[in-house]
Amino acid sequence: MGLSQIDLIVVAAYAIGIFVLAQWVSRDKGGVEKDSADYFLASKSLPWWAIGASLIAANISAEQIVGASGSGYALGLAIASYEWMAALTLLIVGKYFLPIFLRNEIYTMPQFLEQRYGPSIRTLMAIFWLALYIFVNLTSIIWLGSIAVAQVAGVDQDLALAGLGIFALVYQLRGGLRAVALTDIVQVTLLVLGGLTVSWLALSEIGGGEGALAGFAELTRRAPEKFDMILSPDNPFYKDLPGLSVLIGGMWIANLSYWGFNQYIIQRALAAKSLGEAQKGIVFAAFLKLLMPLVIVLPGIAAVVLAPGLDRPDQAYPTMLRLLPPGLLGLVFAALIAAIVASTASKINSIATIFTLDLYAKHLHLKSSAEDGASSGHERRLVLVGRIAATASILLAILTARPLLGKAEQAFQFIQEFSGFFTPGITVIFLLGLFWKRASEAGAVSAAIASVLLSTIFWFDWGSVGIGALQPLNSVPFMDRMLIVFFLALFLSVAVSLLWPAGAGANRIRTDDVFFATSRALNLAGLGVILILIALYATWW
Repeated sequence: MGLSQIDLIVVAAYAIGIFVLAQWVSRDKGGVEKDSADYFLASKSLPWWAIGASLIAANISAEQIVGASGSGYALGLAIASYEWMAALTLLIVGKYFLPIFLRNEIYTMPQFLEQRYGPSIRTLMAIFWLALYIFVNLTSIIWLGSIAVAQVAGVDQDLALAGLGIFALVYQLRGGLRAVALTDIVQVTLLVLGGLTVSWLALSEIGGGEGALAGFAELTRRAPEKFDMILSPDNPFYKDLPGLSVLIGGMWIANLSYWGFNQYIIQRALAAKSLGEAQKGIVFAAFLKLLMPLVIVLPGIAAVVLAPGLDRPDQAYPTMLRLLPPGLLGLVFAALIAAIVASTASKINSIATIFTLDLYAKHLHLKSSAEDGASSGHERRLVLVGRIAATASILLAILTARPLLGKAEQAFQFIQEFSGFFTPGITVIFLLGLFWKRASEAGAVSAAIASVLLSTIFWFDWGSVGIGALQPLNSVPFMDRMLIVFFLALFLSVAVSLLWPAGAGANRIRTDDVFFATSRALNLAGLGVILILIALYATWW
């Protein structure tokens, strides 16, 4: 496809501008050297707009733009439920989870697990999250990003893969979370405007000169099967999005785990200057999630009409970029790179945070300033270790992306299904830890192990080893599988907790003085999100 000279100038201006901005916000103020609280938690001073924008920038990356557009091409608007149901999930996280996390001065999710259950679960889950973040999430972000860059810019994909990863590393290496969060408002503005531009031009093309609204009407007429929000059992993609389970089933397990208990996401809210500021940022992100299907799903559906017969669904979004004239293509391409870089940088920073604070510092018994009481020498060492961990993580992702994802047809669905092996157990562990005082570490570990084992039993092709009686388990949609495994793991965790209760003093999480009431303004904003969701599903049911 290739980029014109004006496109290259626009992309270069973006890269230079965002890098300079990141370094500017990362500068040491008043001659004070960075400590771990500043590097990993932005000194717990983030305002609401930075939190909301950074939540979306961390979430919306190549696996969303390219992957969700590809899923829109393959199965239609139903994939938008991942965005719309996330908006409702964010309201729950802001109202019920954040008050407990911030009251107890939590800075990583493994730290919460130690204070709630004990040290073993902290180490176990820290190692798990590092593996998941590097070999599933980080690889998918830069792999799908490299597909788009290679198709649009006409460069070698391996070169694009390495370039994206290294730029994201260097961009945030100095400033940590502060560099990421305080530049994400620029990144989000670019990616939303870029995505809306692609959707508008694609619909205008379908409309044949009568405008984008006429194009949307024509798209619904020519591809009505792509506008079913709730798929019926006879739909070929029912196994990916199994009917009402999207609204009342397994998607809740995935969303609660991702938005509520995922270091990569929740770290922004943990770095807020106050609970009220964190909750305002969460509501801001919820409204942005309502808008996302226009940005990332609609271009893929439009490609059904404008580019039928693509070899792979994930080619849909890059193909739609061909509609853009020179200059505008550069701007939208810069928006795509912005999404990739922002999400990659966020993931790198979260990996560095968990490795440094939950493994390195914990097992060497080093206090960080996030925990109050570290020496300046220890602080310098922690920041250095964080930077080394960040560098190592992106190098590993660059080297393993092609072997892991090179043959995936729909990378977005691959990520959801693979993550589904672990999310039921994670959700059980945190929900019981937050709201049931008798939950024990033995119960938490049993839930984690059961989640993986039970999910594997459902996933495995038993017919291939001659055990036909178990083969029906393999046909259960993965979203239904997550719900079933969640309840089985929940039952097991409760039983084990009652049989092997926690020792005295094991639970150090305070909830007795936590208040869940929110302001009238936040309540009205949350009601607005709910009403919009009802209207959307009522329209496209």
